[in-house]
Amino acid sequence: MQNVVIVGTVADNPVVEDVAHHLQQHEDYSDLISLKSFVNTEFCPRFIISDRSNDQPGRQLEGKAVVIISTNYGSSSRDELAMRTLLIARAARDNGADKVILLEPDLFYSAQDRGPRREHGYTAFVRNEEDYQKFDGQPFSARLYADLLKAAGIDEIVTVHNHSVSVQAIFMDRFEGRFHNLLPDDLYADYLSDSDVVSQKGMVLCAPDKGALNFVRRVKESVGRDDVPLVFLDKCRKDERCVEIDLSPESEIALSDLAGRDIVIIDDMVRTGNTIIEACRLLKSANPNRIVFFVTHFYSSRECRSNLNDSVLDEIVTTSTIPEILNRDVQGRLRHKMVVLQLSRWISNYLLRIIQPDSTPLPPPFYNEDMSSKNPRWKGHMGPLFSVR
Repeated sequence: MQNVVIVGTVADNPVVEDVAHHLQQHEDYSDLISLKSFVNTEFCPRFIISDRSNDQPGRQLEGKAVVIISTNYGSSSRDELAMRTLLIARAARDNGADKVILLEPDLFYSAQDRGPRREHGYTAFVRNEEDYQKFDGQPFSARLYADLLKAAGIDEIVTVHNHSVSVQAIFMDRFEGRFHNLLPDDLYADYLSDSDVVSQKGMVLCAPDKGALNFVRRVKESVGRDDVPLVFLDKCRKDERCVEIDLSPESEIALSDLAGRDIVIIDDMVRTGNTIIEACRLLKSANPNRIVFFVTHFYSSRECRSNLNDSVLDEIVTTSTIPEILNRDVQGRLRHKMVVLQLSRWISNYLLRIIQPDSTPLPPPFYNEDMSSKNPRWKGHMGPLFSVR
């Protein structure tokens, strides 16, 4: 991929290094861009593709596509990383790049997907006065972020498992359809089938709330088994730290039928863990054999780690969209029951299709498993387990 330049917003980001490797960028990305700051702390990136001293300034990226990879990593806040992305995109444009693509696996500012006024955002439900009051005084950040990325010179955006209908509509509109929301249902189905995380006999999939339901259905479809029932739960949020969980009347299986079965709860993100643990307590009352939580974006806060370390939850399977999850020291005791599916190759394969549609796809495996030797399932593993799909 001679005409593709892959860079990151911070140095030594493993996701950037992995994607660059899979797409065969032989130079280290840190040798292609200088991520410097002035003495007054203002960030000023500089592309250093080659010695172009004899060429006209501002043309060293002509004929090239620039891929900017932005993830939570290091000491930089998401606000700082977002500003870095904007400046790197502008540097790419100001130096002649033909196309600028942003890979942001966990899309920033998605929580502020609507604002306090009726024209602020799109929802799959009818907003009431309480919902408008919830956003009163706040900015409609998702729309602003989309506008800023476009103004900075971004042409196309790739993210992973963004569940917000409003965010998807905003970005699809702003980028004229060039917004790619990759859903890992195939990877989850692969892992459920190829690993020993749950028993194939008696497996049950669970949606912890209505927002997760469509994705859980996609996972079931990818698993390809009609005999796998779905548990639907209803969530009533009392406040930011208090939720009530009940079995939905639409659930395909009753609590009384869960005894001895392996339950897989699936969601897009976890921040505090309160909802998931309340769901686990309800399900645990039915005396299942095992409860496993699959979650794409894991925000490793102290509160979240403390909550999810509860014995009602047997194991957590997450992904590397937020790469700091790979730091086991950060996870503390929770790492004993955590597994991380590293997705860089899976994402790289999709990027390849965007950049060079006629190129040969990457061969599998598309992910690998990172597991602590303290995990009870480690016994018998002879190393990383790879997908075969």
